[in-house]
Amino acid sequence: MPLIMDESLDVDDLFGDPASLDLALPAPQPPKGLAQRLDEMRVLGCCQKIAWSRLGCIAYISQDSLSVAVRHMSCNPSDGKWELSEEYPLRQLPDIHAGQPLAHLSWNETGSDLAIFDTAGRISIFSTSTALNNVSISRQTMLDPSDDNAQVVGTMWMNPNRAVPTFNQATKLNGRWNYSPFQRKPIGPFHPAGKPALLCVTRAGIIKLIYQNPDARWTEINAELKTISQSDRVLTHAAFLATSNGILVVTHSLLEKISVYRIEITWTPPHWDQSQPKQASGTLAFPVPAFNITHTKTEDPGRIFKTNRDETGNIGEPAPYQNSLYQITSLDIIAGQPDHAGSSFSGPWILAIYSSPIQNTGHDLRHQPPPSSIMVRWQLESTALSLHPVFEELVQKKASSQNKTKLEIRRLEDMSSDRYIVSVDQIEFGNVLAVTYDDSSISFYNPKTMASFVGTDDPSTVTSMSQAGFHYPLDVSGLYTCFSPNGCVAVVLDGEWKARLRHMEHSFHTEGGLYDENKYSAGIAALALAFCRGCAIEYNTDDVLTVIKRNISPDAQNAIVSEVYRALPIHCNFTTEPDKLMQHHFVPRCLSLQAALGFQNHFTSRSLSSSVAWSMLNFRHASILFVYFITYSKTFKDQESYDHDVLRMVHGNVKWVLDLILFILDDLFQLAQEFEPLLDDQEAFAQKVKSTSSLSLTLVLSSMSRAFLNFICRGLRGLSTGHTMFPLTGDARAYYAEFFQMINNCPVPINIYEKFLVELDNAVRFAYQGVGFEDNERRSPEKELLINSRIPAVFVPAVSTLFKQIIPSTKTQINQMAIYLTDFSWLGLSTDRRTEYYRRTRQVDILRKIPMRRSNLNNDANKDSTSSSVTHRRCIRCCEISGEPSSPRTAQYYRLVLRMQLMKNCLCGGMWTFEAGPPQLNGAVQGQKGK
Repeated sequence: MPLIMDESLDVDDLFGDPASLDLALPAPQPPKGLAQRLDEMRVLGCCQKIAWSRLGCIAYISQDSLSVAVRHMSCNPSDGKWELSEEYPLRQLPDIHAGQPLAHLSWNETGSDLAIFDTAGRISIFSTSTALNNVSISRQTMLDPSDDNAQVVGTMWMNPNRAVPTFNQATKLNGRWNYSPFQRKPIGPFHPAGKPALLCVTRAGIIKLIYQNPDARWTEINAELKTISQSDRVLTHAAFLATSNGILVVTHSLLEKISVYRIEITWTPPHWDQSQPKQASGTLAFPVPAFNITHTKTEDPGRIFKTNRDETGNIGEPAPYQNSLYQITSLDIIAGQPDHAGSSFSGPWILAIYSSPIQNTGHDLRHQPPPSSIMVRWQLESTALSLHPVFEELVQKKASSQNKTKLEIRRLEDMSSDRYIVSVDQIEFGNVLAVTYDDSSISFYNPKTMASFVGTDDPSTVTSMSQAGFHYPLDVSGLYTCFSPNGCVAVVLDGEWKARLRHMEHSFHTEGGLYDENKYSAGIAALALAFCRGCAIEYNTDDVLTVIKRNISPDAQNAIVSEVYRALPIHCNFTTEPDKLMQHHFVPRCLSLQAALGFQNHFTSRSLSSSVAWSMLNFRHASILFVYFITYSKTFKDQESYDHDVLRMVHGNVKWVLDLILFILDDLFQLAQEFEPLLDDQEAFAQKVKSTSSLSLTLVLSSMSRAFLNFICRGLRGLSTGHTMFPLTGDARAYYAEFFQMINNCPVPINIYEKFLVELDNAVRFAYQGVGFEDNERRSPEKELLINSRIPAVFVPAVSTLFKQIIPSTKTQINQMAIYLTDFSWLGLSTDRRTEYYRRTRQVDILRKIPMRRSNLNNDANKDSTSSSVTHRRCIRCCEISGEPSSPRTAQYYRLVLRMQLMKNCLCGGMWTFEAGPPQLNGAVQGQKGK
């Protein structure tokens, strides 16, 4: 009997045919609906079912493709956690599209207009006006023909005509991060009247421009994309890209040919001004557009997978994945990337995704399966046209500006994947290409080099969050994904068509699990860079805020705020030029971030740093309101009347700031008594000052808040004298009389409080001069005081002067007993039991500063509140509420809210959302009662 290892023994006889032996684990099943999703992507270029607007509104098509719902992220008042809101369906939509299945939706660049496309080529447009969940119809579909050939295969919203500051990267030098802002010029063409405009390409090769006139009516023009042959006119995919030389359009036809066009849009007249002379009919001539289309190139895809090409475009060896079943599933044009200074851009390139059919799980395991998806790329390059030397002598030389260029296409190296690519998105303001796969994984690439971002290769340079090591952990698989305005949060529609949030995460650790200071520092800079980019371009930044709160400990969050103040830049020192404070565009955004990071829930006091920022946001609101109202009163016209809601808003804010003045003084008086035994011991006094955490003391020492308080006092003086200076009648006269009575009966006269601020301002200035601080050197202690609420040593002499001289002098000129008897609980700034009780039982209108009626804390009332006709708005960031103004609204009210940017935003910068029923505390009080 032969031994088991004898050469004459055939191992196959013992174990059977190795080809039939399958010891591998069962092949993973594809996600539910993947085959249908791939077929959808092959047939139609426009099939995005979910989209996230720049304002923060998320819209998605229902599973039956017949309706659309909108949602948004919001902070829960009861626990301070960010979550998805409930669904708000667009109830008019089914009737508008007559039951036709919906195929695609897209938000415009500003995030205010949503285009919805059905499978018959009809387009409706909805707009958001006053709240994220208040979406109304703007364009009907009645003018669109119902035709399968009119189905849209590619679309793009035109850019707004405004230059915005942006940031390219952050670099670390000598232990400090330096940010490189530059002015990004807008890329046309633009609507001359600043209205929205939408470009579309249909299946029949028709390009449309749907635009809105200044009278809010929509109209359109169309033209035909010329093709080489009649049989190549049926298109499946199209992509747009606005460039400085016109709009590039790339199309893919049913015959698998890729064509490139350049489109120019000219408007007549090229500029539009409401003040221009009217026509004989008494109306203004609205701008009318026209197309100029140039067919530049056609790529024959018949050899895409049969041959490789080298960098020069020459045909090389056959590709290893020859498969005629590969079909295109996505077509995009990727914009060129700026250099470090933002002065020049690389050329754009075309990206086409080709996918194979879903492999049968019973394939032969001896052969490696072909790639599931392949990324095919072409570089677009412009070259100058030149004549043959024989003709150069015969042609008169023209100006260089008239030299023509031609577009060349150069094939780049293909990139293959063993997973199916279900979406490709440019995120983080074009700095990152996000590729989403069917297994829920998301890969990030550098759009300039297509190098993968897998972590921090260079810890001294940060260009994006993904480059700094942030990533999306694996989650439930979803075939429809959209990214937040800043790209750090995603919403996925899973197999059950439920929307799920996915957040970027960062471990800040090395592979060995050890803490890495360089990675942590780069992560902080990346978060600051993302927030600054969002602020500069006026995107919603709630997604960045949520990622900060999830990844950074509360003790370290001030480091991000500090980076944001440096990057924007905000110097925090307004001791010499306080008027610049009201003109600084980024101050309220930084204060909003600082205030939101310290918010825990509606029933818990904010952290000190957060309370400082929150107080300043309210100071700013009152300051702007008083300036607007006094300016309006001075230019009052007889045919106009004062708006009642504006009068009530001014009245409520006057009451609020007067109580605020008393609150600050009352708190300082108590603090002065506490410091009195230490006034003669300089060392003990200095140590106690440095360890003191006082909201009032921080507010009066900070030059930013003192500037706001001076603006408030200036406004109160203007309102006090208004009842004798302005021609007032009716309700306006009665309100002005009450303003005058409240201000003049205040226990602290306005001139005394202004004198108090002037003396304190001099004390701070003398403290700076005492240590020889110039203006540039004052920025650091002011920033430390504002962000960390710690009193630097340079302020100790000013605090000593405050307690020794200024407060004793002020006490003799005011009614101390009236201050002592005032109830400050409604201000919400104290931490005493009365304030806590008020916070649990009452709410104050954040804009009008008017206490709302008592919340009904009964569970049954909570259930029935949504059926009430009473509505109010709630801020999704700070969770404060504002009651809806009475109607009809006047022109004065609209001018007020537009000037103060309160139409869509709370005073903290957060977006509004409508809630039905009386103001509730979301049932959170019941959970707090037993504690």
